Amino acid sequence: MGWYYDYKPYVSVAERRRQAQREMEKTAQAGACRLPIVIDGRTIAKTFWGKAWCENLESYSDYANRLPRGRTYVRNGSVVHLEIKPGKITGARERL
Repeated sequence: MGWYYDYKPYVSVAERRRQAQREMEKTAQAGACRLPIVIDGRTIAKTFWGKAWCENLESYSDYANRLPRGRTYVRNGSVVHLEIKPGKITGARERL
C-alpha cells in the first residue's frame, strides 16, 4: 500500500500491539532481554521523580512534536523495551 500525500497508511492500535508482540518474541529468540512498558490508566509517570522528569522534558520547545508522539507509542503498547541505567537510557519500539 502506498503513501497518500506523504501520509503513512493508518495502522490500528491492535495491529501495532501485534507488531510489538512479534518484535518482542523475535528479540527473545535472539537471546535479548526486553523490558516492555505497560501503562495502567492514562498517567505515564506515577512517582515524584518521574513526574519531575516529564515536566522537565516538556519545558524544552524542541521536543514539542516528539513528546506527544512518544506518549502515543507508550499508550498503545508500541514501546517494547526501556532500560534506565546510571548515565544511559536505552529503548526500542516496534518497527513499522
